[in-house]
Amino acid sequence: MKNAIKNVVLVHGAFADGSGWKALYEVLSNKGYNVTVVQNPLSSLADDVKATHIALDKQDGPAVLVGHSWGGAVITEAGNHPKVASLVYVAAFQPDNGETALQWFLSAPPAPENGVLPADEKGFVYYDKDKYHAGFCADISKEEAAFMYASQGAFYGECFTTPISNAAWRNKPAFAAIATEDKSIAPEIQRAMYKRSHTKTIDVRGSHVIFMSQPEAVATMIEQASEVTVK
Repeated sequence: MKNAIKNVVLVHGAFADGSGWKALYEVLSNKGYNVTVVQNPLSSLADDVKATHIALDKQDGPAVLVGHSWGGAVITEAGNHPKVASLVYVAAFQPDNGETALQWFLSAPPAPENGVLPADEKGFVYYDKDKYHAGFCADISKEEAAFMYASQGAFYGECFTTPISNAAWRNKPAFAAIATEDKSIAPEIQRAMYKRSHTKTIDVRGSHVIFMSQPEAVATMIEQASEVTVK
């Protein structure tokens, strides 16, 4: 880690909360990184960006900003923060200016296992409990999946339809880990987004939660992102 960026800020997605980052947190901490886990309110893109900025404000120097799933949209907007040196997308949405996460989600047919439900009468979107393990996190244990489902935040559906106003990946180095067995965001969607943006990618064999099932592989991508030249 000599001369590398030492701060990493982790931003979770929908149908999850910050506790899902524990395995990756431990790998990164053991490598000497200072890791901060954001707890997104999931109430709006602006609210999640604000929560991420609060965490970034506390960093004592440049940081690698990491987002999973919906968290990719969040870091795309929040990544304009002056302390962000690079971005890492973990099976994550990466919209451009004027684009939404939803339009990318709908750009390929959903897998049969996908359990994203329509918004309820209050506007919140949940994941079908019966499909959660197979569709969201098939390569972790049934017990871990049950806890993850129980601890998820209430995700306001309008987040998915809010367009990005200033895509940080246009101005900062971007890296991505593609989950090759993903049943929530199809791998072809991930490849299309990251190819369009010229993001440096690695393939990680695993479900939508490769940061839980393959934390060492995801940490390798974050290490590369920590070695960028800070402007």
